[in-house]
Amino acid sequence: MKVQVLGTGYAVPERVLSNAELESMVDTSDEWIVSRTGIRERRIAGKGVVTSDLALRAAEEALARSGISGADLDLIIVATVTPDMMFPSTACILQGKLGATNAAAFDLSAGCTGFLYAMVVAERFLLAGGVNHALVIGAEILSNITDFTDRNTCILFGDGAGAMVLGRGPGPNGILSTYLGADGNGGGLLHMPAGGSWMPASVETVANRLHYIRMQGNEVFKFAVKVIPDCVSRVLSQAGIGIEEVDHLVLHQANLRIMQTAAKRLNVPWDKVLVNIERYGNISAASIPVAVAEAVDEDKIKSGELVLMVGFGAGLTMGAALVRWGR
Repeated sequence: MKVQVLGTGYAVPERVLSNAELESMVDTSDEWIVSRTGIRERRIAGKGVVTSDLALRAAEEALARSGISGADLDLIIVATVTPDMMFPSTACILQGKLGATNAAAFDLSAGCTGFLYAMVVAERFLLAGGVNHALVIGAEILSNITDFTDRNTCILFGDGAGAMVLGRGPGPNGILSTYLGADGNGGGLLHMPAGGSWMPASVETVANRLHYIRMQGNEVFKFAVKVIPDCVSRVLSQAGIGIEEVDHLVLHQANLRIMQTAAKRLNVPWDKVLVNIERYGNISAASIPVAVAEAVDEDKIKSGELVLMVGFGAGLTMGAALVRWGR
């Protein structure tokens, strides 16, 4: 028995924030943004929309496609760094919205690698028994913690949610191998300084704009292009599969140049790489599941194909999962 993906779904806000609009907000240009990131636009949640709202839309789509109801769920994990509130967890709020009264629920924070962390945790629960169906979601409203006066970061981030319903099944399809890792020494390279016990909210933290994302982009770039090949090597080695056998490479959509560099180092043809960064920007934990769900909708991913997902992000964290698609 393997853990299989039973259904996928995603949700993004309707509002589009284009590079042209950003030109009127900060000292930047469409050419500058595209050449350095590959991003042309991103989606921004409207006033009053919270992370659990996007998560709910993605979850309902994934459940409908899996043939599973909320009452059938035993576990809900929401990967996010932008929860509705500090507590209760967004997963518990979502559980209530779904009527998933039989499900345990909790949030997981691992930055942009969050969805893969959540997927691996759910897989372990499913393989251990006692859990038959799990809902895993990456959901973010990063626009709420993005400093739109900082041209180095405000061009990058957007909002969205992606979901997968997981269950056990026989046969060759399912999760073949996984890897999770972290380098806490690099935590300061990508973080939000204030709002926790280290720097509680105060007049000073708000005035100094410490409740927004801070990132050393060049260092994160170096980290990403270094760890992606290592993550890939680990999961392929575990599964006894060569990189040439992989049908789809799904990298965290952080920066097009990172993705191009990684594909080149891995010797993966560009037409095997799923890319949507130009339309959504970096949506952190939602990045990978949204890219996968879109590809499923467009019939790009077919049963029996090998899908390799690789993430990296705040923590610093990294991880990968190799899945033979289908039930």
